[in-house]
Amino acid sequence: MSNTVNDSAIKKLKLLFTVVDRQKGEFYLDVISQFDVNCQMVMGGLGTAASELVELLGLESHKAVILSVVREDVVDTVMNTLEDKFATIRNGKGIAFAVPLSSVIGVNMYRFLSDRRDV
Repeated sequence: MSNTVNDSAIKKLKLLFTVVDRQKGEFYLDVISQFDVNCQMVMGGLGTAASELVELLGLESHKAVILSVVREDVVDTVMNTLEDKFATIRNGKGIAFAVPLSSVIGVNMYRFLSDRRDV
């Protein structure tokens, strides 16, 4: 009996939210896509800090909100990579969190979202 994990087993999915300065949005899309992420969407966002505070602190109030569907087995790796990029990229600060998806309608939709053609 083998102790290896069946690679074709169905993996749960999570919706990853990443909020970064708008000019860094494309960069973070590329970072996340390295983890076999097939479905991402970017929306514009606006920070809630008062404009005087934003100007005083030199912050960017225009944000990119990236939504990515990620397999549960790679979420920790993606989050660790994002954390590293937030700490090391100049003006690359951001936040990220993931929430579980409870269901997906259809096998083909699951295959697409999970980037798993073999399931």
